[in-house]
Amino acid sequence: MRVVLYARSSTTKDQKPELQIAEMREYCKHRGFTIVQELVDFGFSGTTDKRPGLLELMKLAKGRKVDGVIVLKLDRLFRSLKHLITSLSEFEQLGVKFISVNDQIDMTTSAGRLMANVLGSFAEFEADLIRERTHMGLDHARRMGKILGRPQKHNTEKIINLRKLGKSYRDIVAELNCPMGVVSRVIGAALKSGELTNELAEVKTSG
Repeated sequence: MRVVLYARSSTTKDQKPELQIAEMREYCKHRGFTIVQELVDFGFSGTTDKRPGLLELMKLAKGRKVDGVIVLKLDRLFRSLKHLITSLSEFEQLGVKFISVNDQIDMTTSAGRLMANVLGSFAEFEADLIRERTHMGLDHARRMGKILGRPQKHNTEKIINLRKLGKSYRDIVAELNCPMGVVSRVIGAALKSGELTNELAEVKTSG
């Protein structure tokens, strides 16, 4: 099997690229793989996918120039769980096998493919949790009277201050030249948050 080796080191604290390559060479020798190319990204963070070595690796895979991709550890190549799952799916579609030596993930075996499916389930679970937390945060903000969505062009502070001075809704609309709906929404939110008292709400009927 023709393979490409990939190593990355972002800082001096990381395992040195040459040590990663040496260990992968030994692994390939044991498995009888043919090394087509060795790619190293030195000084690059794993959080970015704009790495020369990574870009070349994907070019080789898409060009069917290799049959497999080998890394020493998952975090050397992938920037996130989502990136991992997306890349493994792309490799599978291209017919390119993936092996992470130290993580014991070998897509040439049924056990390795099972592990990839498990990782995919974790990624979906993580996405569901993020969506749930987002919805809960939005619901809480609405209950607190916060106005969500795009920022208003009108000055909410001026609306509230004019209301505190006893101005009616129509007075505020005329003075600030803003829609009645905006004034009602801002004052309603201020009443819910306690910034305005209910006594001031009575001014609306006289306005």
